Amino acid sequence: MSRPDRLIWLAVFSGAAVLLITMGIRMSLGLFVPPLVNTTALSMTTVSFAMALNQLMWGVAQPVSGALADKYGARPVLIWGTLLLALGCIAVPLFPGALGLVLTVGFLLAFGAGAGSHSVLMSRVMQHVPPALRGTASGIVNAGGSFGQFAFAPLIQSLIFLPAVGWQGAMYVLAAISLLIIPAACLLTLRNSTAEPAPAATSAPEQPLKQAVAAAFKDRSYLLLHLGFFTCGFHIAFLVTHLPTEVALCGLPPAVASWSLAIIGIANVGGSLAAGWAVGRFRSKYILFWMYSSRVALIALYLMLPRTDWTFYLFAAGLGLTWLATVPPTAAITGKLFGLRYLATLFGLTLLSHQIGGFLGAYLGGLALNAFGDYGWMWYADMALAALAALCNLPIREPKVKAERT
Repeated sequence: MSRPDRLIWLAVFSGAAVLLITMGIRMSLGLFVPPLVNTTALSMTTVSFAMALNQLMWGVAQPVSGALADKYGARPVLIWGTLLLALGCIAVPLFPGALGLVLTVGFLLAFGAGAGSHSVLMSRVMQHVPPALRGTASGIVNAGGSFGQFAFAPLIQSLIFLPAVGWQGAMYVLAAISLLIIPAACLLTLRNSTAEPAPAATSAPEQPLKQAVAAAFKDRSYLLLHLGFFTCGFHIAFLVTHLPTEVALCGLPPAVASWSLAIIGIANVGGSLAAGWAVGRFRSKYILFWMYSSRVALIALYLMLPRTDWTFYLFAAGLGLTWLATVPPTAAITGKLFGLRYLATLFGLTLLSHQIGGFLGAYLGGLALNAFGDYGWMWYADMALAALAALCNLPIREPKVKAERT
């Protein structure tokens, strides 16, 4: 393997390592909801709002971080984001009131994790990987985030239930782990002097960022992509925030929730790799259609089954196949429509739409629980939105793709 090839794959796996940590932390925050409600004066509505704000601000961080990375490079964005993430984890136990939780979980953690997430990482990797390998590379990076959820969920749950650690100590452990992002970020941003710059697909190389964004929002396909990704965010944030409480309502032990989240993560490793492979061979809009359609069927099946531990595990495995596997095809469509020059910003904006849906999914779940005592109406809303997401992708303008070389 030549030196340029080694640098390419070093960047891919370093990006996967960064996403492993940031998504592992963010996707496991729902495990802190029960102990926060049970051991502090915080209500379920207050905690749900802080978690929902985390979803929204993580989305805001995507185009902001992407624009900064487009202008100044990925390395400073990743390093400063890591410091924010570590500071946020340390500050949560120190300021356990409503305002403190909003500032720490809602802003510091969100912006810290957002800086080391999909918009910056996918753009960095796709700009330095040959076109024939971009689908596979994006799938590998995305799989890193999924494996993070698998690894972090049982770890965090175990730490929370250790008397000598508790939820406060678990936050301090996460702060220490987050600092590992810095060396991975340095490896990700090593320069490959022989790499050829990626050509833009439709936008002129010298087009200003403001004009590129304005042109994108006049494109119906881009707007449909936003709408579908919005509903995806609603679905994921509702589940990742409220699944532990749903498990508790069914009279099952907390371990069922942590292992369900872990199963989602490990199943999505396979799902992400499969999505990355499929992106190089099929139109991404059809991949997204079938992913979202499968969620409708899975939720309907879950509602018909008895609430046992195995029901949750099987439900989690099914969901995990598409959980974050929507990211590679969504990024691929964005790149096909507008090229790679401003991919970090334009894909970051789709992630913002995703997280606006995430805010509503997390917050409305708490309101529904307080109003009705269960999540019944949320499940039906989730099904309807997943169906809408599937249909929104079909009219997207996307050219046929040539199969990746193997």
